Amino acid sequence: MPAVRDAVRAAGRIALGDFGRPGRSWEKSPGQLVTETDLAINRHLHAALGALLPVAAWLSEESVDDGRRHDADLVWVIDPIDGTRSFAAGKPEFTISVALVAGEQPVLASLLNPATGEHFEALAGRGATLNGRALTVREPAPGAPARIVLSAGERRTRDFQAMLPEAGLSTIGSLAYKMALVAAGRFDAYFSWRYSHDWDIAAAMLVLAEAGGMVSDRSGGALLLNRPAPRHAGLLAAPPFLHRDLVARSLRALASVAGPDGTVLPTATRAG
Repeated sequence: MPAVRDAVRAAGRIALGDFGRPGRSWEKSPGQLVTETDLAINRHLHAALGALLPVAAWLSEESVDDGRRHDADLVWVIDPIDGTRSFAAGKPEFTISVALVAGEQPVLASLLNPATGEHFEALAGRGATLNGRALTVREPAPGAPARIVLSAGERRTRDFQAMLPEAGLSTIGSLAYKMALVAAGRFDAYFSWRYSHDWDIAAAMLVLAEAGGMVSDRSGGALLLNRPAPRHAGLLAAPPFLHRDLVARSLRALASVAGPDGTVLPTATRAG
């Protein structure tokens, strides 16, 4: 773990050197921003982690998936910058996300927000920490409104307040950071119906699980990594009791907005 920590912290120094002024950026697909800094961190981590564990395959948001991971026992799953738009705008809501996956589950996680200095780490069966301090999720107090964090873009397109009328809703950048802050107890839950990828969630899901939380897709299904299509339909992350409640609410709401083929209709389509 110390060698992984060093590699991630070095990546953090690369990010801080460009924070808020990332140089050239472009959209690799509609709505998907990438910067030169994303690619620089990707190169750094590929070299550092590859030297550390040469037998491990590689899956990163900023690398072509060469398929080697399908036959590998271990896979590094990386997001060089999760929350690139926040990073480029100088908002301290982005993370460097590194996970080692064995089979279909993460066994090591290192998740760093370089702008705040928050470093979340976890080992399977060994617990999770924030800057060396052990993390344990806590259920909301009886009768207290749950503090739920959402994606800003998703909140603009879906009426989650109607689904969660008694909750206090907030938005911040970086999917992985939102999940880690649930593990740290700063939020009670993260709720999303958007699709995510292995690199978005691998490190954060281990941090959350090792802190005693639960994470699933939007229907309560298990999240399995390193599948041929590394994509997941939504995320619900929370302490166990609250997670069960959110799954039930999500299933009821999904049933009311599903199209004939079972897909979730966008808000505009439902309203029209």
